[in-house]
Amino acid sequence: MAKLEVTIDVIVHATEDIVKFFESFNEIFGLEEEAFSISHVTGHFENPITILRAIITKKLALQFLEKFLKMLSENQKSEIIKEIEERTENSTLHIRFDKQEFIQGKLTFKEKDAIRLKIHAPIYNKKDTVKVFSKIFQKVN
Repeated sequence: MAKLEVTIDVIVHATEDIVKFFESFNEIFGLEEEAFSISHVTGHFENPITILRAIITKKLALQFLEKFLKMLSENQKSEIIKEIEERTENSTLHIRFDKQEFIQGKLTFKEKDAIRLKIHAPIYNKKDTVKVFSKIFQKVN
């Protein structure tokens, strides 16, 4: 199995409850708050923004992907596989899902104001992209 690395990025606005994100990541994926680095920045209108980032590697990355794929419907899995080439850049597959739905325990794909998931697997030949990620999904599924 290729070296896997999963990066999770969440932008938490001042109007959102950071605790709910930590609770959801723990309940759904078994990720503790300590798995995340926390950065505080100021937004365009001087509003406080918190950025959460977790980088998961090796066995934990596989376990995360397994839980992630179990939450997806067959249609969602098919959509990802169908769009692998469009979603992949530099050996990294990009998936975004709705923050509010996630807090409610659901995974719904969404492009704006979303939780960003990056799945990195070394791919040395661009034409192997679909094959490599399809194989990863089948292995953890």
